[in-house]
This record gives sequence, C-alpha cells and structure tokens, in this order.
Amino acid sequence: MSAGMAMNLLLIEDDAAMAQIVSSRLSALGHSVDVALTGREGVAKAEGNQHDVLIVDRMLPEIDGLSIVRKLRNAGHATPVIFLTTMDGIDDRVEGLEAGGDDYLVKPFAMAELVARVAALGRRGAAASQTILRSAGIEMDLVKRTVTRQGQKVDLQPREFQLLEYLMRNAGQVVTRTMLLENVWDFHFDPQTNIVETHISRLRSKLDKGFGEGVIHTVRGVGYMLREPG
Repeated sequence: MSAGMAMNLLLIEDDAAMAQIVSSRLSALGHSVDVALTGREGVAKAEGNQHDVLIVDRMLPEIDGLSIVRKLRNAGHATPVIFLTTMDGIDDRVEGLEAGGDDYLVKPFAMAELVARVAALGRRGAAASQTILRSAGIEMDLVKRTVTRQGQKVDLQPREFQLLEYLMRNAGQVVTRTMLLENVWDFHFDPQTNIVETHISRLRSKLDKGFGEGVIHTVRGVGYMLREPG
C-alpha cells in the first residue's frame, strides 16, 4: 500500500510495545516518527517541533490525551490530530472531536486503517483551499459542482459527488469503508448495510461509461483507491 507523501509525525502512546509497532510501521513507509511515552513529554515535543499529524492515545500518564489537544488548540496549534483509544462509545468520540481532535480510531485497530487515516489527515490541510480537483483524468469543480472525465461530462447525484470528492482529495491513497462512512455519510458506527458498496458501484458505472478502464480500484480487505487506470 502506498504511504503517500513523507510526513513528520508525533506519536504519543504510553504502551511502549504498541508505540514501537506503530512507529516502526510508519517509519517503514517513509515517515519520520517522533515518540513520546507520557502526556507531559508529548506536549513538550508537540510545542517544540513542527509535525504534520499527531497520533495521540487518550489515556496517558501525567496529562491525558484530551487535555493535551485542548492545550495545543488553545495555544493556536492547528496540527491535525487522530486519537487512539479503547473507548468506543459515540459520546467518547464526540468528546474527542470537541476537544479538537480531527479523527478517532478505536483499539484494537488494523494497521492499514491507521496508515490510511494518517495519510488522509496529512493531505487535508494542503487540499482544503482547492476549488478544482484533478486526478486520474477527472476534473471536479467544487464551486460549479461539475465533474468531467477527459472532457466528458459526468452527471452525479449529491452523495455520489461527495463520495468522489473524498476519493479525489485522497487520490493515490487507500481509504477504508469506515472512513467513507464517517466522512461521506457522517456515520460513526457501522449501519451493517452495503451502502458504501452500492454507491461505489454506481459511481464507477458513471465514471467508466465510454472508457475502457476504471479509476476506482478495490484494495482487497482494506478499501478503495482513486488512481490512473491499470
């Protein structure tokens, strides 16, 4: 799986074994990973260095994860944050997001899911101000709400447009089914339906009509990726 652009990451995790596993995996993908094993150390490293994404465990010694992020946000730090936690209730997720977190991943998690979410957060800031997205021969105008593939107009329903926008903002990166449910449908739980698969199928049929090859690729067991055909 592609790691995308190399980033400078800060992992704040008090479980040394978990920290080693996560940092090793992310480092192997080309990222620079700074590790802090306590909340106090994490704050010091976050304030003293520039990072592209912070990965923060919620339950930490000295200073808990929520307090770390609140402190950083109050000081004007806008670095994207993904929380790692064993707390999987909806209220816990809302509390994390309200504290200033950008994403939330429940332990135990698949490493592929973490890698995908970190990549998405890293790209979010750079893409946020764009009004025209281009990838894999597709052009999306976010102001006019139009889509073309190699100059050929593609008519999409609003949800299909949202789905394609998320895929384009993360072009070349794997996005998981859970990420799509959260970011396109705003579901922070699994509705146990094939809603994602159905919309992906419809979107593919519209994008690929008149073309020999598709641009939305299935990454078996992980999710989907928008990239050039082939």
